Amino acid sequence: MSVTIDYYISLNSPWTYMGSALLAEIAKRNGADVNVKPAKFGPIFEKTGGLPLPKRSPERRAYRLMELKRWREVRDIPLILQPKNSPSDDAAATRLVIAAKLQGKDAHRLATELGRALWELDEPLGDPAVIAAAAKRAGIDAAEVRAAGPPDAELDQLYEQYTQEALAAGVFGAPSFVLPSGEIFWGQDRLELLERALKMLRQPQAASA
Repeated sequence: MSVTIDYYISLNSPWTYMGSALLAEIAKRNGADVNVKPAKFGPIFEKTGGLPLPKRSPERRAYRLMELKRWREVRDIPLILQPKNSPSDDAAATRLVIAAKLQGKDAHRLATELGRALWELDEPLGDPAVIAAAAKRAGIDAAEVRAAGPPDAELDQLYEQYTQEALAAGVFGAPSFVLPSGEIFWGQDRLELLERALKMLRQPQAASA
């Protein structure tokens, strides 16, 4: 039986993008499914004691840049540390991710390509052409998905639902990966620990096979 990872993301998070492709590899290696759940981390920060980037101390902001530089080298990703289009209006892009998910398309790959648009190509996520190009790279027709999907109001309601589910699960930062047991792994730098947990979950299955 496959394990489903609830994957709470923000397209505006460089950490979400940095770990997205590796998460896909880990899930594939371990026979796990990824359930993409975009969430609003502004309200999540307010309720869990976090601070949005502009309100953090200069020391914390400086250290964040240092960590981004370190991890882009470790992950070998040409991430732009301070793209001019960050933060972006990601409402339309997020709606597309949710609509693609509802239609059984690869919402995870779509989210990865939308992240690439912002964090590697420095493109604004509010631009329909940017969204369409990212979707095309993910093998998805953005116009087709939106035409076949529910209206914006319903997609926004799901966005809020995922936010409340994140809070109920104990999530406080992006990206977060939650296993069915409720165990949380926060941050792309915990992906190796997530894979370790997935392997441990598979051991009893292998023993009984």
